[in-house]
Amino acid sequence: MRGVDVQQTGMFSYVTVEERVPKEHPIRKLRALVDTILKEMDTLLGSRYAAGGRESIPPERLLRASLLQVVYSVRSERLLMEQMNYNLLFRWFVGLNIDDPVWDHSTFSFNRERLFDAEIAQRFFENTVLLAKLGELVSDEHFSVDGSLLEAWASQKSFRRKDGGDGDGGDFRGEKRGNETHTSTTDPDARLMRKGAGKEAKLSYLANTLMENRNGLIVGVDVRQATGTAERDGALNLVDNHLQRGSTLGADKGYDVREFVQALRRRGIHAHIARNTNGRRSAIDGRAARGKGYAMSQQVRKRIEQAFGWVKTIGGLRKLPVIGLEKVRAWTMWNFAAYNLIRMGGIGAWWNPSPT
Repeated sequence: MRGVDVQQTGMFSYVTVEERVPKEHPIRKLRALVDTILKEMDTLLGSRYAAGGRESIPPERLLRASLLQVVYSVRSERLLMEQMNYNLLFRWFVGLNIDDPVWDHSTFSFNRERLFDAEIAQRFFENTVLLAKLGELVSDEHFSVDGSLLEAWASQKSFRRKDGGDGDGGDFRGEKRGNETHTSTTDPDARLMRKGAGKEAKLSYLANTLMENRNGLIVGVDVRQATGTAERDGALNLVDNHLQRGSTLGADKGYDVREFVQALRRRGIHAHIARNTNGRRSAIDGRAARGKGYAMSQQVRKRIEQAFGWVKTIGGLRKLPVIGLEKVRAWTMWNFAAYNLIRMGGIGAWWNPSPT
């Protein structure tokens, strides 16, 4: 990496940015993993360079900066560029020398808008999974699935009648509103959903994740519009893309639906789903639920909540910073890619604290 040579000029000495980063700092190992992934993505990233016109931010630096934004919970591009201006650790990780100018936050946002999409995020995420497989950190037989609502970047006042018959949408008390008759003017892809009975309905998206049960790494992510069946539909999509016949799938009571369990059986997947017997008959046979493998799946599957907790508290997905399904899909995938890298750091005992 280019740096300023150590020189003695009177009382001053100049050193490289790399020399300012402690040798034992975990960011060094994270950088090594990220460099490995970006090297594999050279062809894809190279196709994103502009053939002419004004010089743009190199994609590798833009992606490294975006990863720092997630890992260090930086709320906005403006604050990220502020950190980049004086934080030598950030400069080194991204690839900036100590005297290189930092981009304007609007320039950074414009370039990321042009470069960063679901394809880039998907490839980066898949490479985190590949690194885990090469390190023999993932199971290829035992998995868990879960879904969670992600609050959209849109207010309740933006949820207005499609026919325009509610004025400015400011007063909706006593009005019956639904996704069939209303839509958000801020984010038309968002849907009004509630987490459960008695909970407030919010404009949201639905994210499903597939976790391997050995070390709790996320191997699949599905993001779609929030509907009553989106959680199970997304789970089946992940099953079709990642599981083989004979695999086990753990899940909570929300997946104890006869149609879903039958769909798993047709695919040759063993359904280790928590039984819901509250005033109804469970789709999971009682004898199967007494098996040792079922008990282990039920114990391990709860670890998937740690991934959602991390991306919502550390990654900032408690309220989405982007609008539109494709951008939400890309940013959510990016967050889970960051989670996998930090999770691998926890497994290797070089990133602390880490998801446990």
